[in-house]
Amino acid sequence: MHIIVVGMNYRTAPVEIREKFAVPESDWQEALRQLRQTKSVLECVMVSTCNRTELYVVVDRLHMCGHFIRSFMETWFGISRQQFTPYLYIYEDDQAVEHLFRVSCGLDSMVIGETQILGQIRNSFLFAQNEGVTGTWLNTVFKQAITLAKRAHAETSINENAVSVSYAAVELGKRIFGSFQGKKVLILGAGKMSELTVKHLYANGAAEVMVANRTLSRAEELAKQFDGRAGTLDEAEQMLVEADIVISSTGSKEYVLTADDVKRAMSRRKSRSLFFIDIAVPRDLDPAISDVSNVFLYDIDDLQGIVESNLARRR
Repeated sequence: MHIIVVGMNYRTAPVEIREKFAVPESDWQEALRQLRQTKSVLECVMVSTCNRTELYVVVDRLHMCGHFIRSFMETWFGISRQQFTPYLYIYEDDQAVEHLFRVSCGLDSMVIGETQILGQIRNSFLFAQNEGVTGTWLNTVFKQAITLAKRAHAETSINENAVSVSYAAVELGKRIFGSFQGKKVLILGAGKMSELTVKHLYANGAAEVMVANRTLSRAEELAKQFDGRAGTLDEAEQMLVEADIVISSTGSKEYVLTADDVKRAMSRRKSRSLFFIDIAVPRDLDPAISDVSNVFLYDIDDLQGIVESNLARRR
């Protein structure tokens, strides 16, 4: 038997490709079921984050396993292998295990040393284990990877000065404005990433934070922690009229805002510029928004410069 990893990440594929291969947690169960039923696959774990989608599988033979995995991807994602194969990497056996260890420790992340990926690896593994699609091989290597990552963060300086994606988004905002003093920020989404973003914003002196979420109660819960204002995503267009910058991370499968939404809001802003930072994968914001006059749109790949600056300071 052999362990294989097939995947793509922020190094091999831009966000417009990665978003097509993101698997929301609501689809994990069915995706794992179909992956496990793929010919030659004996065990499987799937990891899907904003910066990577990876399939970890145990196969009974190496010959043709890559073909079978690509067939699964064609069927599940509805995209021909000719379109996605150039963005893939495949590691086998020891290289696959080493890759998992590097990913778990944050050494393969856009933000070197970040700890969020460890939680994502753990959640992905436990979900697959609970679904009964892992076995002795993957149970062993994933438990080892999680233990190793915990030790690496506890016993080394790997995460010293590490930043999160949400922190990098706020840093990009600071580069745009110089300071958040007197600025109103609209956060789209109220999940963990949005919560971290709000914390960084207030730490950097944001005047007011507005939170818009599909579920109003969750938006109110987050906004209340920071004396902010809450609304639904249906109210986001109205909130745009007041905002100086918008940071979005909702987990929606469809665009939360379109170019037409933004055009209507901009017509009421008297030509004031508006900045958007989309840290969601799939993207929350229609790329055509960048064509609207006086609007500036950044996505998660644009944060790479912030991260590289942070890395340079650590050297």
